[in-house]
Amino acid sequence: MTDNPYIQFLKLSQALTDKEIGQELDTTAIKFLELITISHAKDKQLTVSEAMALSYIGSPATMHRKIDLLRKQGWIDLVHKGEDRRTKYLAPTAKAHKYFDSLSKLMAKTWVKAKP
Repeated sequence: MTDNPYIQFLKLSQALTDKEIGQELDTTAIKFLELITISHAKDKQLTVSEAMALSYIGSPATMHRKIDLLRKQGWIDLVHKGEDRRTKYLAPTAKAHKYFDSLSKLMAKTWVKAKP
């Protein structure tokens, strides 16, 4: 067993992810959800078109399936800005924020335990 705080955090976060997400999402969908949430936090929400072009995550068909999956499972919403109804933006839902808040608390707990 290691005392490395980061390894401890990874172990605990994996357990939390298994508990809160379970079989709902695969690894690709979780990474995509993280990217959507980071972009949203930077106030640079991804459009559906931008997401479809993220070839390092998956093909456009894969990205389309992940958007549908995340939306149907309640992790993201498709939103419009202003009067332009043609462009759809990806935004994390309260469910996603709750998950990331849980991870944040877990990280803080791990950090406190690691301090000398």
